[in-house]
Amino acid sequence: MVDKGSFPPWSRTPSLEEMSREAGIDFDELIAAFKQDLSIASMAQRFEVSEATVASLWEYFQHYGVASVMGGD
Repeated sequence: MVDKGSFPPWSRTPSLEEMSREAGIDFDELIAAFKQDLSIASMAQRFEVSEATVASLWEYFQHYGVASVMGGD
């Protein structure tokens, strides 16, 4: 049994906006690229980052959406 109150009622996993900012990518432009269904290679070239960076952001978006803040109650 887990003690009540042993986990905070929020997540500290960074949001997609924080992650894109850290990678030097404008968040709104990233979302627009996702909407345009651009390839990972095209987005990497557009944002001047590695394909691995874009792939990581895309996978995060697919799993968590725009924000990952959820209750932990």
